Amino acid sequence: MILKFQLVPRTLKFRFDAGTSRGVLKTRNIWWIKAVNSKDSRIGWGEAAPLVRLSVDDRPDFEAKVQDFLNEFSNYDFPEEQESLLAFIKDIVPSDFPSLRFGLEMAIMDFFQDGEKRFFPNNFYDGQKPIPINGLIWMGDRNFMREQIDAKIRQGFTCIKMKIGAIDFEQELDLLRYIRERFSEDELTLRVDANGAFSTMEALSKLERLAELGIHSIEQPIAAGQWAEMSKLCAKTPLPIALDEELIGIRDKGLLLDHIKPQHIILKPTLIGGFLESEEWIEEAEKRAIGWWMTSALESNIGLNAIAQLASKFNPRVPQGLGTGQLYHNNLNSPLVISAGHIRYQKDLSWEIPR
Repeated sequence: MILKFQLVPRTLKFRFDAGTSRGVLKTRNIWWIKAVNSKDSRIGWGEAAPLVRLSVDDRPDFEAKVQDFLNEFSNYDFPEEQESLLAFIKDIVPSDFPSLRFGLEMAIMDFFQDGEKRFFPNNFYDGQKPIPINGLIWMGDRNFMREQIDAKIRQGFTCIKMKIGAIDFEQELDLLRYIRERFSEDELTLRVDANGAFSTMEALSKLERLAELGIHSIEQPIAAGQWAEMSKLCAKTPLPIALDEELIGIRDKGLLLDHIKPQHIILKPTLIGGFLESEEWIEEAEKRAIGWWMTSALESNIGLNAIAQLASKFNPRVPQGLGTGQLYHNNLNSPLVISAGHIRYQKDLSWEIPR
């Protein structure tokens, strides 16, 4: 089927200064992709949202390049069968535009599913089965982080993920100790995300201190691209390591997993190229008994909905990182609801139309 595409930019505004080890985020630029056909009234929506200083397609000419691609794609005849469609999109979108690939997958699959924001059979949408998620603690001063911790616990989260690496490590340990003194490992799961902030010289000693607090796992303790050092760290670590940024831009998935041998991987479809690429990572990880979970990359609710449905397709047993929809003042209103440490799709709520 021949489709036409429109690009709709939006600058999302954070409710607070979102601190990471790579800096503070105040706004987030995303691009919605609208798929239409002159022969009927269906509309499909997707989202391309490269993450600043992290995505391989974070580039100043991103919008212009994507518009050029969409103009070209408006001449293509897209297959309607899902497996063929995903393979077709992977062939036509260059690997260095992973967020465009994901956005195009979303828009076309949504169009073929009558614009109902449903992409494939999944319990999240079809059965309204909620997905357990972690409560995210953003970096900031000690008081701000402690306020977030208390709020997440009051909200019923049983898994908390704390970003570390930007403030004094001893203060971060104190905050984690504050949580652990109130809740045991059986009562509350603690994850940490260093975003590559540790040096290779200090990483192991810091992991040893974190392990004393019953930490479930640490994401990306050292910067990506240091395969030999990361492999040594995964072999010696006293707590499980989850690769995150390490997956970005990787074509030979098996080679990376066999070389580093991580305990877990974190899947961010916007950063690694969408539905098909994520499923390939899951297949390779499960062959090697490597754990995985999905995490949003600060998308709007359109992208978040797609990631939640993809996670649901695999019946996740551990909390996913899907609690980012409430970060913005101007996100789209949607049926996505977070309560008691879960995200759910509440069908009696309506989607706001992007504009």
